[in-house]
Amino acid sequence: MRAASMFSKLLIANRGEIACRVIRTCRKLGIRTVAVYSDADADAQHVRLADEAFPIGGARPQDSYLRGEVILEVALKAGAQAIHPGYGFLSENADFADAVEAAGIVFVGPKAASMRKMGSKAGAKQLMQAAGVPVVPGYTGEDQSPELLQREADAIGYPLMIKAAHGGGGKGMRIVRSAAEFLPNLESCQREARNAFGRDRVLLERYVEHPRHIEIQIFGDAHGAVIHLNERECSAQRRYQKVLEESPSPFLTPELREAMGAAAVLAGRAIDYQNAGTVEFIVGQDSDGKPGGFYFMEINTRLQVEHPVTEYVTGLDLVEWQLRIAAGEPLPNAQHEIAQRGHAIEVRLYAEDPEAGFLPGSGKLTRLRLPAPDAHTRIDGGVIEGDTVTIFYDPMIAKLIVWDETRPRALARLREALAQCAIEGPKSNIAFLERLVRHPEIVDATIDTGTLDRDLDAFMPQPADPAQARVARAAAVVALLLREEARTRAAAATSGDATSPWALADGWRLGHGGHRRLVLDDGERKRVFVAHGSGGDYRLQDGDGGETLDARGARWEADGALSLRLNDESRRLRVDIDETGALPRIAIHDGARRWRFVREPAYRPAADAGASVGDRVLAPMPGRIVLLKTNVGDTVEAQQEVLVMEAMKMELTLKAPRAGVVAEIRVGVGDFVEADAALVVMGDAA
Repeated sequence: MRAASMFSKLLIANRGEIACRVIRTCRKLGIRTVAVYSDADADAQHVRLADEAFPIGGARPQDSYLRGEVILEVALKAGAQAIHPGYGFLSENADFADAVEAAGIVFVGPKAASMRKMGSKAGAKQLMQAAGVPVVPGYTGEDQSPELLQREADAIGYPLMIKAAHGGGGKGMRIVRSAAEFLPNLESCQREARNAFGRDRVLLERYVEHPRHIEIQIFGDAHGAVIHLNERECSAQRRYQKVLEESPSPFLTPELREAMGAAAVLAGRAIDYQNAGTVEFIVGQDSDGKPGGFYFMEINTRLQVEHPVTEYVTGLDLVEWQLRIAAGEPLPNAQHEIAQRGHAIEVRLYAEDPEAGFLPGSGKLTRLRLPAPDAHTRIDGGVIEGDTVTIFYDPMIAKLIVWDETRPRALARLREALAQCAIEGPKSNIAFLERLVRHPEIVDATIDTGTLDRDLDAFMPQPADPAQARVARAAAVVALLLREEARTRAAAATSGDATSPWALADGWRLGHGGHRRLVLDDGERKRVFVAHGSGGDYRLQDGDGGETLDARGARWEADGALSLRLNDESRRLRVDIDETGALPRIAIHDGARRWRFVREPAYRPAADAGASVGDRVLAPMPGRIVLLKTNVGDTVEAQQEVLVMEAMKMELTLKAPRAGVVAEIRVGVGDFVEADAALVVMGDAA
């Protein structure tokens, strides 16, 4: 493709991941970008990545990102020649698209007339039926009397779905399985539609049991051409929300793929479609599990969240296509030039708690570790470590997309990529996704749109195998021991005293009798471990009376994994130690399951530990002095802070046991001290 010169400046009327995504393509094409932001997003990543950024109002979407008139004012002020709406917010708002065009600015998306044709599910279905696109048998008429709707439902047959004619996002939808259930469900659906969308018109359609959700990516230009870029399967859903998307679909036959692609192009031409769109279908299954008929659902008149899987298998940049078509260029490729190579899968990492009904979360991302992008792995995100997931917007943290030559290899890539993810702060759905991608219905590609809602318990945590739990705990202890020994050696090397006993990682100083004591909390109980040995060879004894494990040959591998032999059985585990908080957190991944532990202090001093015992400030445990807060001769009050020491990777502030004068300070910054060593001696004031 030739270099883009159609726009010199583009405003992105969105936030987060999609805004960052659009900025990346614009930067590649030499187009300057203008971001907009709410009060909650002043420090967001899309603001930092854009060339310019302007505030547009309060944190709530209706006070900022849904204020089309304010966004348009910013575009005119900044001199933007085009506006990309992203997805969500104003992306399918025909009135906004009209206002943008009226202001002499290009709207990067379909024409408002095409949006309006698809804005009503009933009207869209009638239009598609007239154009020859297969539709589910149903009723889309304007007569909404309960008596007529009941007769139409009985004629269509059960099971049947009632759907709000104006709306989306899974709201205003009911499945009815018998005539007796129809009227109560109709009233409920109408109430929900009226509250959510302001209109209570419904349509009826035959409910396809165990359907597969297949969508076709289409593109049209201003010169009358419409093509498709093949399909994505999105059958893994929960409450009509997509959970996993992939391309190509493992369910379709070549013949069905060709027929659905042709139907999608027909649908696009029926509404004079321009730019990117997605034609969504449901596909029935025969009794033998093979594809049955396919039926039109709707057209999403925007770029889809899952567009990266199409980009991976076609090798195309869909945002670049959007920009070129919006600038009046013809489609870059003809239908026969669209390639399909390999297999791509996408999942979305959310700040949510699957075990609490997928309750959305919020809070600061104190730790965010994602796999490094490469030819097989792509990360589309809008936050980094230290950012806050707010309560005002979708709690997506990042999209994780993988590609490989075959579907089994792509699934293996995805499992490995998820194992590399670590999120601390708000709860996340990582562990849920790991169970999902290992579930037989995903592996065997038999999942349908109702699987998760029918059998969600199968995707929730199962009781841990005791043997696996022991291995995970032992690995956590060994990882901490290796980390401590490495730091001890580094500290000795820094001091230049390699002959000091502190340089010896043999454990003699960290406890009595050459052993070390560690306490791990797994969220259910605390366990005490006593470790003997050093240098990767340890004997681990469960202080609560559990079995003893021999760990041999423990070491860190080049890829960061921990390898060791436990009772002569070799193990390799992924370990992530997070020491950013008050207590170290250890995440262990054994290849199939993740485990999380918190290291508690091995010795729990009394509340005034280090500030009692007469005239002396004592070390409550072995550690290193990091800060002196007084000098000899200073007068101090009782409980006044006198020094800070580091122990068990925590900072402990030690206080004066009484009022008086600092008579002696027996340590300096950087000194290592034993438990119960006298650090400061108090005297009386003159």
